[in-house]
Amino acid sequence: MPILIVVAALVVLVVILVGMYNGLVRLRQRVRNAWSQIDVQLKRRYDLIPNLVETVKGYAAHEKEVLTRVTEARAAINQSGSVSERAQAENMLSQTLKILFAVVENYPQLKANQNFMRLQEELTTTENRISFARQHYNDQAMALNTKIEVFPSNLVAGMFHFSKEPFYEAEEVAAREPVKVSFA
Repeated sequence: MPILIVVAALVVLVVILVGMYNGLVRLRQRVRNAWSQIDVQLKRRYDLIPNLVETVKGYAAHEKEVLTRVTEARAAINQSGSVSERAQAENMLSQTLKILFAVVENYPQLKANQNFMRLQEELTTTENRISFARQHYNDQAMALNTKIEVFPSNLVAGMFHFSKEPFYEAEEVAAREPVKVSFA
């Protein structure tokens, strides 16, 4: 009889450990899926930017510095590797696009251009999708990170080398502030 109790206790323990492990794996997969959703939206934005730049070039030829900064920020994304590097590159691109749209305010004929308006609307929609995807990623990363840290799942996470996921966030204080544009 005591052997049956020990075997039953071991079976219950194994079931609990397997459940914790599977929960951690599910959360890790949700984080990976959330990251890929960010990638999809960033790719969409990445593909829209050359069309936007070309449209603006035709009207604002002497705004070359801003257009160059947009192109450089877009290129920096290809060189980023980790989540934090990618977030920093994407934040730089977002800031540069804000400056570009501020410059566009000086060109009423450009603002009235149907192609530009369509591109601007698509980019705005994409930025909203990116924002939602980032929030979703951070929610999933938080769920995984919490599970990794709380007892007793932290024991299982440690045994199987689960690691915490970084949050996708603006790293620079300037990226959290409104863009200031001066034409003086």
